[in-house]
Amino acid sequence: MRSSPVATAALKRFGLVFAVSLVLVLAIAEIAHAFQREDFDRPAEIVSLTIPAGTAQKVAAGQEEPSIPSELSFVVGDTLLVYNDDRVDHELGPLFIPAGSSASLVMSDANQFEFSCSFRPSQFLGLTVQEATTLNLRLVALAYVTPATAIFFFLYSLALWPLVKESPA
Repeated sequence: MRSSPVATAALKRFGLVFAVSLVLVLAIAEIAHAFQREDFDRPAEIVSLTIPAGTAQKVAAGQEEPSIPSELSFVVGDTLLVYNDDRVDHELGPLFIPAGSSASLVMSDANQFEFSCSFRPSQFLGLTVQEATTLNLRLVALAYVTPATAIFFFLYSLALWPLVKESPA
């Protein structure tokens, strides 16, 4: 079965438009990714937090320990490893950290957490856990955007350059 010249021209044009759309979407996505890079564009790792000696005394006096941030950011799969160099036992959410020891918490879900915390004057520590921006995630986004962009450009090309020339009346 032979296809018509119009159908062949349409398939060729769509193939060309799809290839151009793929290159265009890839270029725009990579440029945007380069400008918007964040701490979340990394593989999971172990993040250490040390509770320095004398922290309990500072907290009792209402003072902040400057080495302990009020917010921590993680990617899913990170492990928070808390070292307690203080002479007092401390707690961070589900973790009990005896004096002179350590405890760890695996960040398994993307979410924002506010844990009770005995080594901050506010008695709370905020944790933000986000999905890492991986190559696989970026390729999935490319697979979603390219076909829609190609169809849009193909239809636009048909409006500008019809496949069949109109005959003069």
